[in-house]
Amino acid sequence: MEVRSLLPDNGPIALIDSQSEDRLAELPVVATQDHDVIRRWAERRHAEPATGEATESGPSTLVVNDHGTGIRFNFPGVGRFRPIAWDEWFRNFDAYGLVFVYEREDGKHNPAARYRMLPMDALQRMADVR
Repeated sequence: MEVRSLLPDNGPIALIDSQSEDRLAELPVVATQDHDVIRRWAERRHAEPATGEATESGPSTLVVNDHGTGIRFNFPGVGRFRPIAWDEWFRNFDAYGLVFVYEREDGKHNPAARYRMLPMDALQRMADVR
């Protein structure tokens, strides 16, 4: 089974927020820094904020190779990472200047759970961000 990259090989990635979440519906992958959009995405998937790194609330639980972003989500039945509060999760998200890139739901399957967290400048180098 081939694992495909979440980021498109070519084409734009729209940077959306709560006001523009429904625009450019034809784009299967979008990005956001909007906390409300991220929370809604997680809630629809019953995902909880988590980390594998040492943070203000606790020690490192495992080695995470994620270019220093440090935050993740635990999904039902898959809880490898240490749960943290949303406030702590978003402090880390904002401190690292991250952008949340995710696959949109297609209406045919369960909500897509593919996502990546990247520094905004890395996303801008990799894709045509609009």
